[in-house]
Amino acid sequence: MNIAELSIKKKVITWTLSVVLLYIGYNSYNSLPRLEDPEFAIKDAMVITHYPGASAAEVEKEVTEQIEKAAQELGQLKRVESYSSRGVSLVKVKIKDNYDKTMLPQVWDELRRKVNDYQKELPPGAGPSIVNDDYGDVYGVYLALTGDGYSMAELKNVGELLKRELNVVQDVKKVTFHALQQEVVYVEMSRTKMANLGITRQEIFDALQAKNLPADGGKVKVGTEFMAIVPTGVFESEKDFGDLLISSKGGRLVYLRDVATVTRGYQEPPQKILRVDGKPALGIAISTTLGGNAVVMGDAVDKRIRELIPQIPLGVNLEVISLQSETVTQAINGFVVNLLEAVGIVVVILLIFMGLKSGLIIGFILLLTIAATFAVMGYYQITLERISLGALIIALGMLVDNAIVVVDGMKVRIEMGMDGIQAAKEVVGQNAIPLFGATAVAVLAFASIGGMDNQTGEYCRSLYYVILISLSLSWLTAITTTPLLTYQWMKPQKGGAKDEQKDPYGGKFYQVYKKGLESAIRFRWVTLGVVAGLFVVAMIGFGYLDQMFFPSSTSPQFLVECQWRSGNHIRETEKGVARMEEYLLNREGVTQVASSIASGHPRFLLTYSAPSDVDTHYAVLLVTVDDYKIIDEVGRNALADLEEMFPDVTVNVK
Repeated sequence: MNIAELSIKKKVITWTLSVVLLYIGYNSYNSLPRLEDPEFAIKDAMVITHYPGASAAEVEKEVTEQIEKAAQELGQLKRVESYSSRGVSLVKVKIKDNYDKTMLPQVWDELRRKVNDYQKELPPGAGPSIVNDDYGDVYGVYLALTGDGYSMAELKNVGELLKRELNVVQDVKKVTFHALQQEVVYVEMSRTKMANLGITRQEIFDALQAKNLPADGGKVKVGTEFMAIVPTGVFESEKDFGDLLISSKGGRLVYLRDVATVTRGYQEPPQKILRVDGKPALGIAISTTLGGNAVVMGDAVDKRIRELIPQIPLGVNLEVISLQSETVTQAINGFVVNLLEAVGIVVVILLIFMGLKSGLIIGFILLLTIAATFAVMGYYQITLERISLGALIIALGMLVDNAIVVVDGMKVRIEMGMDGIQAAKEVVGQNAIPLFGATAVAVLAFASIGGMDNQTGEYCRSLYYVILISLSLSWLTAITTTPLLTYQWMKPQKGGAKDEQKDPYGGKFYQVYKKGLESAIRFRWVTLGVVAGLFVVAMIGFGYLDQMFFPSSTSPQFLVECQWRSGNHIRETEKGVARMEEYLLNREGVTQVASSIASGHPRFLLTYSAPSDVDTHYAVLLVTVDDYKIIDEVGRNALADLEEMFPDVTVNVK
């Protein structure tokens, strides 16, 4: 094999490997988990204990204090917050920041054991306590069932169908109902009839409690079979309750219908209410598994719902309140556009200042490094979200530094007549270790973020990981692929002796730069003073920057939180909410209003959290607009108008 054939073979191998890496990077990008924000473990759990009939003071003294003592025995505890109201105790347990999502399940198990140990300290009628450790679950798909003329029970039947089918969809963790109205059977007793027939309330209670309990009727041999006997008399509807026989102490048997009226309905007043565009609704919230892909889950849910449409009764509508997959796609697409724009800007600048060949080589190496970064992110299942994509944009300027040093060094030597192989050996040999040190310094600048064991570190950790991966790969490609491509593309100038080659540093730009550099070195104390002054100015200016932990969301939604006076009846709160909905739906740009009364919405965004002490006087309206850019204007006007319409209501727009 001659030298020409060997050179062609090397080029084929180089380009083949490059294309394969680009292909792997592209596939990895498409398969990466996607979220709008990084996964962020909410280190809170809620302990809920009901104590029917007790006042807020009694709940606090007899229940809340006992649950607080149980929580305070946890070594992992950061803080306990409690809310005591009539009939219910809410204790929020906050865990220290250094316990991440992998350690929390064990912490919650220990909390349950502590709470269970204190159940015997609770007064009769209180409890059992419920520990809700899914308090921080994010429900990326939030839907609502509505239907004119359909009862809540009929909507629930449709909801049960969807819940059963959607629970097995890819990346779905849990499907829950929000604002489900409980069906009940009301037994309205007549004191007069009870007195005439000698029946007491306790006798009615005892008779009702004894019904519909499973009972073993025994078995009987019939031919070759041993068959179970199933007792009859099971109630199948509210009408059967009227035929219940009540036995009095005097020995009389009386039908329940003779002393009471039996009706079927819904729990009144309801515990919470959901309305969508002024219509009663049943909420369906779907969360994503840990490490799951919100986009894949949203698409799979949408596909399965479309398959189930023939089984949903005509007139029942499935409204989308929040769909994170759409928001995630828009957010990631926006970041990808920014990334491509940044790559384009870098490549154009390189073409201007380094020439066509050098610019194309470095631009190609940049794309290769980004593709390799996606491949490594796919291997470690690093989620694609605004922080990890932002890290790539931050790293872009540094990703080309290593390649620029190698390409420029080889270009100068080749133009001076040096052989390409020798130029590659010399440049890489001289610069490999210094470039490694410079890369390490750049990575270590972000190491404090990766090493944080608090909430900030957990939220921003992908920033450090992506910068670590991308900059490390940029150094690796700079000492391997870059010199190879430069050797293949850069050729020495033809004609003339070696000493007649053009001086690569003889241009005006280099001469001006040389003079400036010499002046900075000559007056080094002035140079150091200027640098120190600029640093001080930068630190002072940093203090005037706006700061926020979570970036502003681009979701086209805002919240209207409302609080009536404490103790307001839930139906009165609903009437006020109905007026607010009518006002908001008539505003230009508003497309939907979803109202949750006596409760916050499920956590449909990582950054959303409803207050823990909500009651029947509280409501929150989730307003969807056609463009997030008008949120400030619409929200500002809504706040002013609603405060004027409801002077006795506290209104807050978020």
